[in-house]
Amino acid sequence: MFSITSIFRASFALPAVPSPISLFTRNRGQLAPRQIKYIKRHKGRVPIPIGGSIRGTTLAFGDWGIRIKGNGHRLSAKQLTTAEDVIKRKIKPFKGAKVWLRCFPDIPVCIKGNETRMGKGKGTFEYWATRLPTGRVIFEIGGVPIREELAREILRQAASKLPCTMEFISTKSPPRLGRLLLHDLPEPSSMPLLEDAPIPIQPQVSNISMSV
Repeated sequence: MFSITSIFRASFALPAVPSPISLFTRNRGQLAPRQIKYIKRHKGRVPIPIGGSIRGTTLAFGDWGIRIKGNGHRLSAKQLTTAEDVIKRKIKPFKGAKVWLRCFPDIPVCIKGNETRMGKGKGTFEYWATRLPTGRVIFEIGGVPIREELAREILRQAASKLPCTMEFISTKSPPRLGRLLLHDLPEPSSMPLLEDAPIPIQPQVSNISMSV
């Protein structure tokens, strides 16, 4: 049996308040994080790979892929989704083919309206984006054997949907450090240690005094 108090509370219960994500997010069908702490964030800058790290510049899952060749860029979720749809439509005849997205838009971008006076806080949420430096791999395809000329054409059409210069890579492509291609990197085990390095021997020159 239900008490009178429980029936009274159920009849006059307040509606649930939607989360900030549901209030500000548009186009929920696109790529978006499930949960974040703050809906607004600083604009930031595209990172520049000056520390020597080559992580994320080579293939990890597929046989063919594309990576950024020109300057780094900020890509939106809509741009990544459009390029991914192109790849999925082209690899559909290949049964078992897969596509991997190596980045994810998790940065909220806020925009203020045109001809708006300065002040009065940050603009409202508009879309999700991600910052990608030079050399970062964006898409990979594989899963089944695909000929190089077909994979090159598929990824070329996907790269045309993105606002940055891309390059076609394979599993044999060297890693990229900014605008430099690192060919034939020596393994740490094959590098000579400082203790084992030969010490150069300098010739001894004797002072000979000639008397006249």
